[in-house]
Amino acid sequence: MRLILTALIFLAGLLDLFLAIGFLTDPATNGAALGVMPDGVAGLSTMRADFTAFFLVAAGCMMWGAWRRNGDLLLPPAALFGVALIGRTINLAIHGPYPGFALPMAVEAFHTVLLVVAWRYLPHHKLQEIAG
Repeated sequence: MRLILTALIFLAGLLDLFLAIGFLTDPATNGAALGVMPDGVAGLSTMRADFTAFFLVAAGCMMWGAWRRNGDLLLPPAALFGVALIGRTINLAIHGPYPGFALPMAVEAFHTVLLVVAWRYLPHHKLQEIAG
């Protein structure tokens, strides 16, 4: 079970790494795929910074956590994707469905569930106290 979870997390992390690179190099095209359109240079800058940060931090924590078999490193990306899923759910409740709404929600739900389940199965590394 641990091997399967670790492999799934690493593969999902690779997907997120490619998304981060895509937003860093071409935010307009990658944003359009998610339904986000920049408003001038400031919009491109915001997309390049924020989406790259979101996916790069998530990918880094996921891949490092999978590699080190450290469940604690999976909590930050679980929180990122969980909050994103909550935001989309609130939007769905307020504004209703739109074309293509299900895929990003499914990806975020998959990430969140996978990371929380793996967090429960993988070891947790406790901080060592330094005796002063």
